[in-house]
Amino acid sequence: MRLPLLLGLILSLLACTPAPQPVVRISGPTMGTSYHIAWAGSEHDRETLQQQVDARLVAINRSMSTYDPESELSRLNRGLLPTGADGWVRLSADLTEVLALALQVWRDSGGAFDVTIGPLVNAWGFGPQARPEHIPDAGFIRTTLAAIGSDAIRLDARQQRLQLQKPLYIDLSAIAKGWAVDEIAAILEQHGISGYMVEIGGEIRTAGSKPDGQPWRIAIERPPLQDDGREVALVITPANTGLATSGNYRNYFEEEGVRYSHTIDPASGYPVQHNLASVSVLHESTALADAWATAFSVLGAERSLQLAEQHRLAVFLLTKEPAGFVQRTSSRFNALFPPVAEVQEN
Repeated sequence: MRLPLLLGLILSLLACTPAPQPVVRISGPTMGTSYHIAWAGSEHDRETLQQQVDARLVAINRSMSTYDPESELSRLNRGLLPTGADGWVRLSADLTEVLALALQVWRDSGGAFDVTIGPLVNAWGFGPQARPEHIPDAGFIRTTLAAIGSDAIRLDARQQRLQLQKPLYIDLSAIAKGWAVDEIAAILEQHGISGYMVEIGGEIRTAGSKPDGQPWRIAIERPPLQDDGREVALVITPANTGLATSGNYRNYFEEEGVRYSHTIDPASGYPVQHNLASVSVLHESTALADAWATAFSVLGAERSLQLAEQHRLAVFLLTKEPAGFVQRTSSRFNALFPPVAEVQEN
């Protein structure tokens, strides 16, 4: 009689044990790319969350898109926002916050991250305009350099207003996607979701764990030996943080045997020539990870590692050496992920 009794007790206990929550996934287009979100939760939340996510992303686009001519940023760039007699322009809270973060990284990176660099990007054919038939001449570069510079931006974050010392074209594409990731993560947390992964255009934030208790695992890509290939440098578990990666190995053009990268140095006006192929940055703010990844792509490996140590940033670099790609890491990265072992893609 004891066996049936024990079996009945086990079945009763199993019946009372809640089933593991599923991984719920949603995705969609946004910001000229796409988003992918996964979380540990109930399917009942899917429709409500997708509506809120889509609405928030639409609002961010309406504020910061350079492709929407009627966005707040586009109107600012064209001088169409109302300007007071004192020259100050009122901004939304969203645009003010992102500009403040952008200027913070501009200062901390010594000007390597500059959201006014758009005219130079266009001049080299990496913007929305078609690629020029020839590389720009030195005189044109000097003229264009005079039209950029975040030092001409005066931002009063407290009053949510901005004053430009000269006409500028501001492009927030190197920070806005990371900031949007953080905003979507905040929506999930407002719904009590503690285990999630949010990705927009390659910028990622994870928190907590999956329903099976395993952490979210993120692969960092190694530049392929051939342009159409993909390889994995390593796989990490970036719990409760943001991750952004920037690389110089996919977007470029060649002329007379010279390769021109899409990463433009705001100091010189020319594409960078160093051997830093890829940089990944982890930060509690995905927006700052996004911006710093761009700054480091400009600066190269040596200066990037110096700044990473100075600002205690977790950074993973891949440089192209004669013998192949070599990984270099900051001390903060090593503290978070000891030891880092290379993982080949199967």
